[in-house]
Amino acid sequence: MPDHFFVYPAYLDRGLARAMGRRVPAAEGVTEVTVDEIVAAAQALGLKATAEPDKQYPRTFFTYGGRVRVAKREGVTKAGFLRELAQEIARRRGTARKG
Repeated sequence: MPDHFFVYPAYLDRGLARAMGRRVPAAEGVTEVTVDEIVAAAQALGLKATAEPDKQYPRTFFTYGGRVRVAKREGVTKAGFLRELAQEIARRRGTARKG
């Protein structure tokens, strides 16, 4: 089993449908997220993250949005991690939902 997750910006993009690759609830997603924001948020959560800007998301193979390689944390699922990551990005942008 790999010791890392790959995170594409599309996973967190509120503007995309699930069919286009979003993996968090739309209400928890963020708009126009970048690879650099994902790296910064993952590092703020205490994880090792490496940007791979020359990679492309298979569903949008015609664009090079990049991806981030993030070290796994024991006992955390990818879905749980992505929700945590989206919340951290929203908090860093100052757009976190209250409540």
